[in-house]
Amino acid sequence: MGNKTFAMIKPDAVASGKLGKVIDATLAAGFNIKAGRLTLITKAQAQEFYAVHRERPFYNELVDFMSSGPTFVMALEQENAVQAWRDTIGATDPTEAAAGTIRQLYAENKGRNAVHGSDSDENAEKEIAFFFSEAEIIASNL
Repeated sequence: MGNKTFAMIKPDAVASGKLGKVIDATLAAGFNIKAGRLTLITKAQAQEFYAVHRERPFYNELVDFMSSGPTFVMALEQENAVQAWRDTIGATDPTEAAAGTIRQLYAENKGRNAVHGSDSDENAEKEIAFFFSEAEIIASNL
């Protein structure tokens, strides 16, 4: 189990003024932010990032949504980071998310669910490298 994961605060949460609240919840859950920046993901970047979903019916809608406005991307650190972040954000559908999770508190619906989290250590490494160079990531404390 790795100590880093990738997290993204999606356009819906940024546009609705929840960026600070999500960052506060991230820090309160014990994560160290090793890299972070506000960015506007291009349509081409969104297509590449979500390529694994290319054959799914929601792919085009997802790409359009993710390129619709500013997004805050982060490399996070904590013991067992991938699972810890997934526990912190809750289920994809906010109506199924546990009380107090980021999605339960701040997501609008299953499609506009406020945040993204890597689903494995391998994907966390790929997703961090997609948005950050090694020079942009603060050295590990763990």
